[in-house]
Amino acid sequence: MPEFWQTSGYRLLRPTDSGLAVTAEFLRAYYTRPEVAPVEESCPAELALFNELIDDPMLDVPEARIAGIADPDARENYAAVLAFRDHLLAHPTLEAAYLALMRSGAVNIAPIFVDQLVHVILRAILDETADPMRARAAEVFFREQTVSTENGLIMLADEETVEMYAATGGLGGLGQLLVESGAAARSVELDVLDDDNKDIYWARSDRFDTVIDFRFTQPALDAFARVMEAWITHFLQVRTRIQPRQRITDDKWTWHVGLDAEASRILNGLYEGQPMTEQDLDQIIALFELQILDREAVMPQLRGKPVYLALARTRHGKLRMKPQNLLVNLPLSPDT
Repeated sequence: MPEFWQTSGYRLLRPTDSGLAVTAEFLRAYYTRPEVAPVEESCPAELALFNELIDDPMLDVPEARIAGIADPDARENYAAVLAFRDHLLAHPTLEAAYLALMRSGAVNIAPIFVDQLVHVILRAILDETADPMRARAAEVFFREQTVSTENGLIMLADEETVEMYAATGGLGGLGQLLVESGAAARSVELDVLDDDNKDIYWARSDRFDTVIDFRFTQPALDAFARVMEAWITHFLQVRTRIQPRQRITDDKWTWHVGLDAEASRILNGLYEGQPMTEQDLDQIIALFELQILDREAVMPQLRGKPVYLALARTRHGKLRMKPQNLLVNLPLSPDT
């Protein structure tokens, strides 16, 4: 299988029957990130702590040691990464750590670390996939997307990549200088994946610089549905079947899950009979019908009934998925 998402840190973890176990190598990778690694101006207390953590990544670090670091930004960064580390070490697997965060309802870990958890867990889930379209669709789970709906299309591009190209024309620091000086930078177009060219994704997976067409009947939408199925099964051991839909026509609609904040707002309003504007409805970019195949896992009163899912862009054209909604908002019995 092609290697992909090397930046996720997947190869630094220890796969087990119950999930991904943390290793010293995985934690060391966090300490050597630019936000944490020492710089020339680092004080002796910071240097000593860094070296001790490299020697023993699971070292117990009292708050007083962090408080002794001179630079306030370094103190904040160490506090954040060690809080994340301690949460991981308190659970047997990364999956258990993620579920604990989502089910507590009070996420006290920096959002970037939560996104990174989703990234590496999805890397494990997709380890045997031969379909690059699924891998690209899975990026929606942990990276904000810019949504373009011009000319009837629904194109998803990575928000950070779009911002980088907007600022630099794809030429890095040189491009930024050109933009700031008013000179015309080279125009860069991101490649749209389709069935003919999708294999280009493997070599570029860590660049997050490809675009997918999310319209109904397009391969990316089906690929996204298959990733959702795999995500649910991996965490909950519940089998589902998810199919894209163009609209909800169910007079007995009983359950829905918004996959982001805007979709939750719009679905809730429709379900409750609230007046919704045309602009609200236009924000919906994808609808799905989910069937839970393991009947005994469902609340008795909802067995056999579909669950409707939706993704929606904000009015500024952004999409920030909340993948935890697929795990904590399904109509499952308490014993599942």
